[in-house]
Amino acid sequence: MVETTAAPHKPAGLPDGLDTPQRYWAAFGLLLAITTTVLDSSMANVALPAIAKQLAIDPAAVVWVVIAYNLTVVVSLLPLSAVAERIGFRRMFAMGVTLFMLASLASALSVSLATLTMSRMAQGLGSSMLMCLFGGLVRNTYPLNKLGMGISLNAMTVGLMAVLGPTIGAFILQLASWQWIFLVNIPICIGAYFCVRFLPEVPRSHGRFDWVACALSVPVFGLSIIGLDAIVKDPTRAALCLILAGLAGWVLVRRSRGQVAPIVPIDLLRITPIAFAVGASAFSFAAQMAAFVSLPFYFRQVLHFSYGEVGFLLGAWSVGVAVMAPVAGYLSSRFSIAVLCGIGAAAIASGMFWLIMLPVDTGFGWLMAAMLMGGVGFGFFQTPNNRALLAGAPRHRSGAAGGMQATTRVFGQSFGTALVAIAFNISETRGALLGVTAAIACALVAVAINVVRHLNPAVDLEL
Repeated sequence: MVETTAAPHKPAGLPDGLDTPQRYWAAFGLLLAITTTVLDSSMANVALPAIAKQLAIDPAAVVWVVIAYNLTVVVSLLPLSAVAERIGFRRMFAMGVTLFMLASLASALSVSLATLTMSRMAQGLGSSMLMCLFGGLVRNTYPLNKLGMGISLNAMTVGLMAVLGPTIGAFILQLASWQWIFLVNIPICIGAYFCVRFLPEVPRSHGRFDWVACALSVPVFGLSIIGLDAIVKDPTRAALCLILAGLAGWVLVRRSRGQVAPIVPIDLLRITPIAFAVGASAFSFAAQMAAFVSLPFYFRQVLHFSYGEVGFLLGAWSVGVAVMAPVAGYLSSRFSIAVLCGIGAAAIASGMFWLIMLPVDTGFGWLMAAMLMGGVGFGFFQTPNNRALLAGAPRHRSGAAGGMQATTRVFGQSFGTALVAIAFNISETRGALLGVTAAIACALVAVAINVVRHLNPAVDLEL
């Protein structure tokens, strides 16, 4: 049965969004922040072979350049969301942009895996400072009658940048060194910084800060990713990490269960559409990230393509997302979200399976078609699923829903990246192929979740 919560009235004295032109500048700054955080996290994947070669790093170890970033983001998103409510969104936004810009410069200047990993962790913290604000800023930037448009615009930017990043990164590598992957963040950050004064003044929270819940959220997400990465190399450490993560999660759920608006939004997971959307989103982003970490190695080492050719192949996925996302958004208000998302996830799995089944001497056009199919599936999946997640939350919890959406996305990406690390630890020569196989498996799990979602007649009632 779907749990419902009536949306509260807008508090007296609070404006219904921003007036123009301030709203346009605030939205522009928000989109710049979304672009640089998502673009960076996806561009870095395609640079891994070049980084590994120049810095003489083992392929299984260089994956930590991505894992360290995502791990930092995923463990800090929810605690930083609570901090932002207390120090102010504008201040947190300015701090996040500044840290992200300086850390990008430090990443470009790194000369070893250790320094690059530390710089990427600083980037992750800056990114988390920005990502935790997106839901609340959208709610206070747009008036109620335009809120749906703002949510759709941000969700589409996230999805599009996640798949455009590897394509842009491949072309950067074709023309310059891997350091430019990080240097391109700086002008975007400068543009976002100049938009800070246009952001809305979000009322601050004066409630008690639940430090215990914040502390518990770190091992839940962090130890889960570390445990997955260590499954092959050190099964004992992996088991210990996963057990501790499970225990911390159990304590966190029990602590948050009775709270009205917990820092870790357990209350939203009681709403059936949101619970299904979170599970499906996590596995779809895991599938997308596992594919995009593995495919540069597969295209370079197995099929022997240039970085420019890799860019065109990854670009086919981007085209599929760009074309299908608005179509799926239109259909999501007319057809079952479970059916649409199931078709999308199935298309992701089918495209990746088609890709690895093609002979190594197959024509370039067939590879493009397989990648296009995967992108079409990803675009067809994400738009209706994001609508289910965001529209299913009560209006007064829109900020928490946005934070949970970002946490789910980053955790799914971290999970997918960890699966690729496991694949390379199993076999360095066949790691790329195993990584794509892991992507197919994650997409099939997303299909299964949507089959169960479709069989639950209550899920789409409020959407």
